[in-house]
Amino acid sequence: MLNIHNLSVSFQGEYLFEEITFRLNNGDRVGLVGKNGAGKSTMLRIISGEQQYDTGSIAIEKEISIGFLKQDIDFIEGRTVLEESYEAFKEIKKLESQLAHINEQLATRTDYESESYNQLMIDINDVQHQYEVHGGYSYKGETERILQGLGFKREDFDKLTDTFSGGWRMRIELAKLLLQNHDILLLDEPTNHLDIESIIWLESFLRGYTGAVVIVSHDKMFLDNVTNRTIEISLGRIYDYPKPYTQYLVLRSEIREQQLASQKNQQKQIEQTEKLIEKFRAKASKATMAQSLIKKLDKIDRIEVDEDDNSVMTLKFPVSVTPGKVVVEAEEVAKSYGDKNVLQGIDLLVERDTKTAFVGQNGQGKSTLAKIIVGELEHQGKVKLGHNVQIGYFAQNQAEYLDGSKTVEETMIDAADEKTRPRVRDILGSFLFRGEEVDKYVRVLSGGERNRLALAKLMLQPFNVLVMDEPTNHLDIKSKNVLKDSLKQFEGTLIVVSHDRDFLQGLTDRVYEFKDHRIREYLGDIDYYLEQREVANLREVEKRDVIKKEAPVKSTKKSYEDQKKLKSLNNRLSKVESNINKIEREIKELDVALATNYDETVADPSFFDIYNGKKKKLDGFMEDWEKITEELDALN
Repeated sequence: MLNIHNLSVSFQGEYLFEEITFRLNNGDRVGLVGKNGAGKSTMLRIISGEQQYDTGSIAIEKEISIGFLKQDIDFIEGRTVLEESYEAFKEIKKLESQLAHINEQLATRTDYESESYNQLMIDINDVQHQYEVHGGYSYKGETERILQGLGFKREDFDKLTDTFSGGWRMRIELAKLLLQNHDILLLDEPTNHLDIESIIWLESFLRGYTGAVVIVSHDKMFLDNVTNRTIEISLGRIYDYPKPYTQYLVLRSEIREQQLASQKNQQKQIEQTEKLIEKFRAKASKATMAQSLIKKLDKIDRIEVDEDDNSVMTLKFPVSVTPGKVVVEAEEVAKSYGDKNVLQGIDLLVERDTKTAFVGQNGQGKSTLAKIIVGELEHQGKVKLGHNVQIGYFAQNQAEYLDGSKTVEETMIDAADEKTRPRVRDILGSFLFRGEEVDKYVRVLSGGERNRLALAKLMLQPFNVLVMDEPTNHLDIKSKNVLKDSLKQFEGTLIVVSHDRDFLQGLTDRVYEFKDHRIREYLGDIDYYLEQREVANLREVEKRDVIKKEAPVKSTKKSYEDQKKLKSLNNRLSKVESNINKIEREIKELDVALATNYDETVADPSFFDIYNGKKKKLDGFMEDWEKITEELDALN
């Protein structure tokens, strides 16, 4: 499908990567990994054709389409969720416009016998045929199916996209991409704004995707569940293995150990040969032998050991004055967004030097309570900060507040005061912004680099209470570990919102679970919390909550029957969705045959019978899907 050969890209005289080669094939689901700033997003932009490269070549098979989900998206205001999603079908929308124009003329004109009126009749048949070929009669149902899979409810479909957060708008962009049936999908951090159910749905969708997928992600579980190949960019080189991420790490470690052992043995042989050369060189009778050994030594192919990029940011949060014993006290706190009640009757007491985790499904109010504590949201009830409390806040979308027109250094200087301004360069250096990198504009930074810059800004003002909302989004795995170590050493009070068990493990000493507008306290770390909930990980907690919601267990016979019916409907829905995916692939193959070899294809008298038969089957499956979905909605 796509072949990259000896590709090199440099910035300001330094190579980001040099002479790298790899190929993408149908069915490849590649995890593209590496440190922040290693060049992952740059690679996606180059493959998509959005960015030029210095040397090398990219060969793409004819008529291959590429879809690219970027970290930054622009939306046109004034469209509803459905209207924006329908933008994925530009050809269908164009044909709809043509049909409307022709129908308008047919309805208003009266020259029924004229040649131009007859031509309209011919045109409408041609356009209707093209409309059917492009899926005009099924795209609306498919759009609703994808949107619901990504977490939207039917009542959201007619709401304006302006009313949704950046994360939800990213989901709309992802839906558009999935609807376009591209041959190659490029996904840059697709899970950052998805809740657990949407991530699980996306995993299932991508596992069944017939084209090639390249995913940049720092979610180890997502990569392990979806990918079958890992390409790591490190120090300008790539390491390419047909394994998911965790298996790749094990394999790479084993290969590096083998290289070290082989290099050690080779070095011994070289040293022995050099000693013999020195010994024989002094004797005239052995000079020929010495020359022979020198030639042998020159021909040795020296074993190289894969380099590891171990550079990491250094991070120590500044602590201000010691606060009172109680730093946050909340009583009967409630918050609603319109008709949607998020928090109700929340009582919370946070004491000095504690480290607290907020966990639970998306939409349960974790970020809302964090914003209430830092004073960003109005609310009902009372929130009181303790004596001498000074809060540092890292928002979930902190990077979005950075001004793209400023450089890295300008961003820091503008946020600094007289005391910290002279230290801006040192702070940036500790966050791996060194030399000319401080002159980069924020708009060209990767998501991980922006997160690092946002963290660097936290270093400019001391505080004694730190509230962090999903701080690991976009951070590479090594940077996550550095952040975690720094938070463990932080001598103040910590409140962290996260769904990352690895990150929370050993970090916090109490957990608040958000569920059904309330919170529940667990006086222990994340492992204690999971042990109490009798599950292995946070993903299982969130899945189990949804299952419980779908099939509430009651003692009546009717509830048991509902559970059986729910299971049956879910099985039927899964089978129908599988049939829809299968027949859509078959129709796409026929569309390709029709587009690439029209004369030979239409010469087969059974072609259109087969084609129309498959379209009718698809319509039937879509009707079944809608009926089953309605039954599920009613049952829930």
